[in-house]
Amino acid sequence: MNKLVKIIHVAGARPNFVKIASILKACTKVSDVESLLVHTGQHYTDNMSKTFFEELDIPAPDINLEVGSDSHAQQTAEIMKRFEPVVLKHKPDAVLVVGDVNSTVACALVAVKLGIKVIHVEAGLRSFDRTMPEEINRILTDTISDLLFVSEPSGLNNLKAEGIDGTKVHFVGNVMIDTLEHYRKKSAESHILDDLELKPKEYVVVTLHRPSNVDKRRALTSILDGLAEIQKEIKVVFPMHPRTLKYIKANGFIKKSERLPNLFVTEPLGYLDFLKLMSDSKLVITDSGGIQEETTILGIPCLTVRENTERPVTLTLGTNRLVGTDTDRIIKGYRESLNKVIPGTKPKFWDGKASERIVQTLFHSL
Repeated sequence: MNKLVKIIHVAGARPNFVKIASILKACTKVSDVESLLVHTGQHYTDNMSKTFFEELDIPAPDINLEVGSDSHAQQTAEIMKRFEPVVLKHKPDAVLVVGDVNSTVACALVAVKLGIKVIHVEAGLRSFDRTMPEEINRILTDTISDLLFVSEPSGLNNLKAEGIDGTKVHFVGNVMIDTLEHYRKKSAESHILDDLELKPKEYVVVTLHRPSNVDKRRALTSILDGLAEIQKEIKVVFPMHPRTLKYIKANGFIKKSERLPNLFVTEPLGYLDFLKLMSDSKLVITDSGGIQEETTILGIPCLTVRENTERPVTLTLGTNRLVGTDTDRIIKGYRESLNKVIPGTKPKFWDGKASERIVQTLFHSL
């Protein structure tokens, strides 16, 4: 960079905050970069947003679009409508988006239509399941991006297969792991186990939020039936996503969960508390992509209640296993994972320095 480069960094949802934290830290070390942080407000409650900014030392957003919740179409359109004036006013050299949420694709579309370069962090991931809204967001964002930063080898293969110009693509590693490694020691000081009266390795952690699991009665019933069996043998801690709680209440599942004496439902936890909870757990059951990655680094067995994953390296080098939503497969996966040998090899570039590589690449590309 021979001149001051202005970058608008976009974050909108809980996983975005974890990723953007390390990128912003890396940018502050470079005098040639001026960073502007835009929070779209896709996630907006204290335990889904504010807590993350405080715990991860993310500076207060320069701009908050405050879009809130809505359908995919309404939310994406509202983000675009509110983001366009920001880009026109501040005239950035590039817009940096992370992950695969609606904020990602919406802001990328605004930028490219205004002739502004788009930087996509966590590019190339594919589940090959177009019923997932996130898969559509990934494909569209990668297609219109000028710089694509890849977190694992599958991303390189996927982008090549889709005909993306290889000069735009850079394998840098996983920025989410940067944040994990940076805050790992601090999270160890959390009192969440004492607060929940838990002992290390004597509980399982569960997270669910994907529409294919929590919006479909059959899938959710099968998963809860699996948890009902598992909680007979070990405590199950379930920090519940707001949309999951909403659906469970609406369909009468609350009474069912309350009848399970070893199932403990909590509100969503902050980053440090949840990292501590995962780190000391016996096993994690989830449908989250990020948690598949984090458990790989933490060495914690992970059961993913999906039939696919956009993060295949967590299967080959990590602790992850796909079990779908079938009750028997979940129970079988749980029992077999208790004796699973944890691999000692970390995926390439999952070393806490991905954000530094991104900034170094920006020096030569913008």
